[in-house]
Amino acid sequence: MERVKTGITGLDEMLRGGLLPQTATLVEGAPGTGKTTLGMQFIYHGIVDYGEPGIILTFEQFPSQFYRDAANFGWDFRRLEEEGKLRVVMTSPEVSFADLQAVEGQIEVLAREMGARRILVDSLSHFQRLTQDPLRLRHLAYTFINGLKREGLTAILTWESPVLLGQPTEGYEAGIPFIIDTYILLRYVEIESSVHKALLVLKMRGSDHDKDIRQFDITPRGIEVHSRFEGHEGIMSGSARRMADSFIQAFVRR
Repeated sequence: MERVKTGITGLDEMLRGGLLPQTATLVEGAPGTGKTTLGMQFIYHGIVDYGEPGIILTFEQFPSQFYRDAANFGWDFRRLEEEGKLRVVMTSPEVSFADLQAVEGQIEVLAREMGARRILVDSLSHFQRLTQDPLRLRHLAYTFINGLKREGLTAILTWESPVLLGQPTEGYEAGIPFIIDTYILLRYVEIESSVHKALLVLKMRGSDHDKDIRQFDITPRGIEVHSRFEGHEGIMSGSARRMADSFIQAFVRR
């Protein structure tokens, strides 16, 4: 089956080659876990490695902040915009939702003119400003996501959890994980008084995927996903415990 590669080698392995085209992926995690970095990496590699122009839709950061953060990883977003392969659009949930319902809306026009195939939405959790009703929020998010798919876009949408360690709360309460196609969790994990980062593909509609919980790092080249955690249990609770066999190493050697 055709796949949309993220460009993050370890993650594409977990996804059995990449995401399915014209699907929506939710990347959920606490501040600093790397949600936006993962999304930017998806957009960058799509343009540079696979010839797929991309759009970044942001509800909180100015485009200049994306240029700066991308430059830290060696990704020249300014140049890509000048070449017409990337657009960074700062807007609001209200405007973007209405835009996708309109004929000849900004996203529709951009996608058509650029030939865009990918989009990063940072972040979907801002839709909580539109309503306090979980059912209404789910409907708004569902309609918004379908609008992106209708434009032929493969989307990564971030969701910020206030929970630093442990399981997500707000996303589940709103029912958001149930309306998206792929659900990726990023977590801080405490192991022996040291904090690590863990990644889990919790759901992938229409495809099998690896069930491993893997360690990942944010490097000068972006996110790198490594081998699965070994020798511990309770990883996703945030406080891992060493398993009974003291001879098992904490992690598989990279």
